[in-house]
Amino acid sequence: MDTPQTAVKITDTAAEKIRDLVAANENEQALRVAVRGGGCSGFQYALALDAAKEDDHVFEHNGVSVIVDKVSMQFVFGSEVDYVDGLQGAGFTVNNPNVVAACGCGSSFQVREDAAEQAATV
Repeated sequence: MDTPQTAVKITDTAAEKIRDLVAANENEQALRVAVRGGGCSGFQYALALDAAKEDDHVFEHNGVSVIVDKVSMQFVFGSEVDYVDGLQGAGFTVNNPNVVAACGCGSSFQVREDAAEQAATV
């Protein structure tokens, strides 16, 4: 299945950090952006370096290969992955336009019901 190049955007800062991580880990060559059930709001992001599997969507953005599985695509389409380094710590963040609620600690989220219903029909 063809996936638009902009399904998940990667900021310049995040792309630089991902390239550094890929260079240090020779077996995994792409960033996997996934959604897993859990957390107090229903879903959590799972970001990891990984290799693509047969049914994954794979595309390039900002010089970085990105992998998204079919189910997660419904929840993360249109998102942007950024890397922040601030007083609260450093790490990757996902700015997702599909999120309607998030927990206080920011580690889990909830999406519009229509997005969840679309995912159930895939």
